[in-house]
Amino acid sequence: MTARPLVSLVTGAGSGFGALTARALARSGHTVYAGFLQSHDDKSSVYRDAANFARDNNCQLRGIQLNVVKDDSIKRAVDKIIADEGRIDVVVHNAGHMNFGPAEAYTPEQFMEMYDVNCLSCQRINRIVLPHMRQARTGLLVWISSSSAHGPSSPFLGPYFAAKAAQDSLAQTYAAELTQFGIETSIVVPGVFTKGTNHFATAMKAGDAAVEHEYMEGALKGWDRICAEGHSNIVSPDADPGAVAEAVRRVVDTEYGKRPFRVHVEFDGGGATIVNGVRDLVRETFLTKLGLAELLKVKISK
Repeated sequence: MTARPLVSLVTGAGSGFGALTARALARSGHTVYAGFLQSHDDKSSVYRDAANFARDNNCQLRGIQLNVVKDDSIKRAVDKIIADEGRIDVVVHNAGHMNFGPAEAYTPEQFMEMYDVNCLSCQRINRIVLPHMRQARTGLLVWISSSSAHGPSSPFLGPYFAAKAAQDSLAQTYAAELTQFGIETSIVVPGVFTKGTNHFATAMKAGDAAVEHEYMEGALKGWDRICAEGHSNIVSPDADPGAVAEAVRRVVDTEYGKRPFRVHVEFDGGGATIVNGVRDLVRETFLTKLGLAELLKVKISK
């Protein structure tokens, strides 16, 4: 556990990794704001479920409306957290949206939407949160990436994979640029999880039905089923989305200045750990050659 409870904002906390992460952090003693797309006024149970969890576990878990593709929604949420707590110590960039279908059948506008949720939302949040962290000269950004960003990838998920690769690259850039402000970066890399999240159930459908038909009822007929079944078959029976939440909790609970740059949570044997190990070593070596080695380690204010 860290020296003091940390004020944390988890995006996309209504289900899946986000909901589990928010609860894991709250259970560990942190004050957690769980970002929900839904408002307090609708009939969604997410706020009630969060309040019940906080009561039953005697912890600080608070739902807050947060639409990660709307600047005004992000600002309202961050302003409330700052007003209530005086600071934000941790942001978990978890909000995301998946697709399943042939890439050509997705319109450019759909690609933009995919990038908006999975990558640009992080930029929106950073621009509103980071001024507070930079002023405090401390903070932590946790990015929920994907093993597909630089590791194994399959057909029918192209827009999602492209957006997650962009997010991962953005996280690496921020990591170097923020160390001298005392702000740490940790990238958590989940592998394939076919149960316990709603990624597949809510996956974006292709917008061009005619093109999709040419693929899925033509040359690639049946291959989408084989791909989906293959994902299920390669995942270990022990695969639990809660392991991703626990990985985030361990990162947050690690002593400031000693948090890992990247953590993998794989149950599929995909090998992203190997690929990213090489990539991160190349990154460190290159920055060192450029004379930027100091940017690889967080600067701790006295």
